[in-house]
Amino acid sequence: MSTISVIIPIYKAEFYLHRCVDSILRQTFTDFELILVDDGSPDGCPAICDEYARKDSRIHVIHQENIGVSAARNCGIDWVFANSVSQWITFVDSDDWVHLEMLERLLNAALEYGLSINVCRYQKTEGEEPEVNTEKLAPGLWSTEDFFVEYHVNAIVPHGKLYRKDCFKEIRYPIGKIHEDEFITYRILFKYDQITFIDTPLYYYFNNPNGITGSAWTMERMASYDALEEQISFFAVNGFKLAHRASIRHYLCSVTDRICVLSADYQKYNDVLRELKHRKRKNFCRYAKMLDINDDRDVWVLTKVFPKRMWIFSHMKAVIQNIKKMTGHDK
Repeated sequence: MSTISVIIPIYKAEFYLHRCVDSILRQTFTDFELILVDDGSPDGCPAICDEYARKDSRIHVIHQENIGVSAARNCGIDWVFANSVSQWITFVDSDDWVHLEMLERLLNAALEYGLSINVCRYQKTEGEEPEVNTEKLAPGLWSTEDFFVEYHVNAIVPHGKLYRKDCFKEIRYPIGKIHEDEFITYRILFKYDQITFIDTPLYYYFNNPNGITGSAWTMERMASYDALEEQISFFAVNGFKLAHRASIRHYLCSVTDRICVLSADYQKYNDVLRELKHRKRKNFCRYAKMLDINDDRDVWVLTKVFPKRMWIFSHMKAVIQNIKKMTGHDK
């Protein structure tokens, strides 16, 4: 009769899995079940999972063939709906770990405000646990759109969030894609008008050099831009104007920066660069027209992406302002 289901998809994480699982077992809130989904890991992870399950009845292990992290998360979600009476779901990646009060703090926020999605800040780390500012542990109430605009990356990752189980009643992660969370998490968030947010890192994201985000850029990783393009369309269709422009800003900056970085090794990344430049030609002018030249953040991005054009624009704007002053039309 657990309150929270913690789902951990596992693949090639034997050097980090103990740290991850132990951080869950040390939680100050203890009414949880832990679902370890072994995604056909070829190392010692399957045995480590089984050993934990023998020692703690709250732990359930699922072994499956290697299909990918999306399938592993989905498998955990399906297990919860089929076998559990828990009301809440949270995800932890097998090479990450969490603060000992994460579950308690997120659940308290959920009960205090009665909302379906409750978020804490996450922090990237090389392996050391950051200090937590206890003065910031009180949850704040945010509109979902404002949160997305201010904390874009925090809004699209699956971890560091406590979801009401019904959030996943009709939605699952896409199979066969990397950056799978970027296709789904924002859609779940925007089913609701508000969320709670604890502006303190209670989730520790390990910068794993062998993980997806630490791997070299390949054509497969272009899925990240597919997800961003879907975000932009989603917000336009559903009338989320601020989130729409925030996604455009992120897209324009990300593609520009990626081209700059990968161009240093053109021969290695020739195919990826060709695809990025194709997307730049296809989307940049169209997306840029959707930004607001009266918004400083939009202007900053436009200046970064179109420096020559924006110099001309800024110069002409200054000339017009001077003419207005000289002719007395600035009042």
